[in-house]
Amino acid sequence: MRKKLIAGNWKMHGTLASVSALSHVLLQSVSSTGDTSLVVFPTSIHLQSVSEILKDSPIAFGAQNFYPEDSGAFTGEISAPMIHELGCRYVLVGHSERRQLFGESDNLIAKKFLAAQTAGLTPILCVGETREERETEQTEQIIRDQLAFVLAEVGLAAFENCVIAYEPVWAIGTGLTATPDQAQAVHLFIRHWLSRHNERIAQKVQILYGGSVKSVNAGSLFAMPDIDGALVGGASLLAEEFLAICKAAG
Repeated sequence: MRKKLIAGNWKMHGTLASVSALSHVLLQSVSSTGDTSLVVFPTSIHLQSVSEILKDSPIAFGAQNFYPEDSGAFTGEISAPMIHELGCRYVLVGHSERRQLFGESDNLIAKKFLAAQTAGLTPILCVGETREERETEQTEQIIRDQLAFVLAEVGLAAFENCVIAYEPVWAIGTGLTATPDQAQAVHLFIRHWLSRHNERIAQKVQILYGGSVKSVNAGSLFAMPDIDGALVGGASLLAEEFLAICKAAG
């Protein structure tokens, strides 16, 4: 049985004081995660502080972004080995905001996926469709293409050590949420797509839902057989709300 994973993406929010306070509250409230894994994603400038607080705790932490070269003349960027050295275990790859706001291509995302794994990190690969794509019944084709680019770059074996997050773009920060049945249908499609390549890997990979997840809808989402947790945005900045979502995962 797949273990649940709850990931909190703090995006470009927080001060050193607020991030430290949030990390301490989470740490004090989570003595053991049991059958649920927890990971938080602070900004890159807050990673050092979070790493010092959460080191050797049940709560993992990761980076929101990086550049897929180990080092070089890339002003303003950080590399996968750098964030791994801080103790990060995970990194987000292909988040819709990186795709849409910063023009990250499927090709670049595939390279980042490979660079993350090479550095010893577990990539959380984000895939999803826009509202227009859903309304024109392109959801499965869009997600298939996003996954296929990565598969072509890294090979099937790389999916042994990754997490996939389905994030319908139309439900991020909008207050809209896919119904449990809508989310389950896409998660099942992803698992079936993987199973056509390798059934064992398909059954092993954790697939998270991300799109306005809150404590009021978390339980019904997590009850679906192919939803293995959540990639939580705004609600992860509120300790009580994030902990309630974690509790809903069982």
